[in-house]
Amino acid sequence: MKILLFTQSLAAGGTERTVATLANHWARRRWDVTVATLAPQAEDFYGLDAAVHRVSLDLSGPSDNPVHGLLQNVRRVQALRELLRRTRPAVAVAMMSTPNVLLALASRGVPDLVAVGSEHCYPPHAPLGALWTALRRLTYGRLAAVVTLTSECARWVGAHTSARAVPVIQNAVAHPLPAGTPSIAPDAVLPPGRKVLLAVGRLDPVKNLGMLLDVFALLASRHGDWDLVLLGEGPERAALQARVRMPDLAGRVYLPGLAGNVAQWHARSDLYVLTSHSEGFPNALAEALCNGLPAVSVDCDTGPRDIVRDGTDGLLVAPGDAAALERALDGLMGDDGRRARFAANAVEARRRFSIDRIAGAWETLFRAGQPRRAGGGGQP
Repeated sequence: MKILLFTQSLAAGGTERTVATLANHWARRRWDVTVATLAPQAEDFYGLDAAVHRVSLDLSGPSDNPVHGLLQNVRRVQALRELLRRTRPAVAVAMMSTPNVLLALASRGVPDLVAVGSEHCYPPHAPLGALWTALRRLTYGRLAAVVTLTSECARWVGAHTSARAVPVIQNAVAHPLPAGTPSIAPDAVLPPGRKVLLAVGRLDPVKNLGMLLDVFALLASRHGDWDLVLLGEGPERAALQARVRMPDLAGRVYLPGLAGNVAQWHARSDLYVLTSHSEGFPNALAEALCNGLPAVSVDCDTGPRDIVRDGTDGLLVAPGDAAALERALDGLMGDDGRRARFAANAVEARRRFSIDRIAGAWETLFRAGQPRRAGGGGQP
């Protein structure tokens, strides 16, 4: 099959990793795969198979004013439409709201094309602004389907847009997790013999890492053999670094930066934690389970409850409840046997989120061409 995957960029992030995982899988199956982005290729963080055709439209960046924004988006639609006509894929898949709208507009009148969109966040938690909200509502009906990651998101898309079909297909997790750059060796950062509580993701306010630091400060004296690692990069780095230098956390928290060798950090860690205010589908949480890490996660909208099996491979706590998070972490940090049982169960996630299973669900959708409205169903 000839397929084009279209997204904003291949910079570090869950959606971007999903694009690379699917593209590489289908390329290995000898599909003709093109990955196109608005952002330049120089921003790529995830590697692609040598057989994947990589195209950058080089039309990213903010608009100076409404008129410039309109012209910029007209150019994006025209460039994508020209790419579709030149490459003539059987299927084109867009990832995230803005690329979905651009694909819906660019694919109009392109013959023999199945155009599919996909939402990778929970739209109420990621407002687009009035114009893009209106475009999403009106244009999603031009797509053969709009794939969502959770049933909550599927219900929202079905109720607030013109989408004709809204199946749920979760993200795949590659196992073993591919290693990329930069590579940061855990042993070069962490003292030997320490237990590690790990969080992976962008250092961003939505990740609620301030609450995590406050909770870990309460736990640090009770669990003197544990350290906390925040693996990632982002706008909150300076504030977080200032917080971890305070006496209650000094020498117990590490911020190594953005690392492409996440699997090595999983192997060096003992417990995973996620504290976000909101998620779409937290790939990093699924990756941790696939690599045998038990997890404590807030039960935010959306995704964690679809990944963590509460009481089986991890624990779910109410969003924003610092006391509940403290109790959950305290219990698992102090119970080696329970952590080991959860870890043994966690690897079942490899089956649930396997690339063969998830890609198979996409392929069923492609074959359907014009699927009936799923109404939030269709989960693989």
